[in-house]
Amino acid sequence: MIESLLWLALNIYHEARNQDQFDQLAVAHVTINRMVKRNLSIKEVVLQPFQFSWTHQKKDYTPYDKEAYKECEESAKIALSGFDFTGGATHYHNKGVIPEWTNRMVYLGTFGDHIFYKRRN
Repeated sequence: MIESLLWLALNIYHEARNQDQFDQLAVAHVTINRMVKRNLSIKEVVLQPFQFSWTHQKKDYTPYDKEAYKECEESAKIALSGFDFTGGATHYHNKGVIPEWTNRMVYLGTFGDHIFYKRRN
């Protein structure tokens, strides 16, 4: 459980630390939903190649803003024990880009700076 909390908090930190808690929870639920769908640990989900940009853009994952990390850790705790309000989202991207994979997805909503999706059935 401690490893799951760490990796979920790191993912929130690197993907959404500048967002409010609600938006951080949305990012967390994508990670959790992928964990469940793919039968992987949170660490395995986060470290899958090219799933989250920070994991292949950074060599050091250490949070430099300790206060922001604490907030992200709190969001991770809530997400691990809370209701998924995203509708089962498994993917998201920043509003500033439109990845080619979005045409294969169902739009679920926009939370903060991110647009959320799940695969079509």
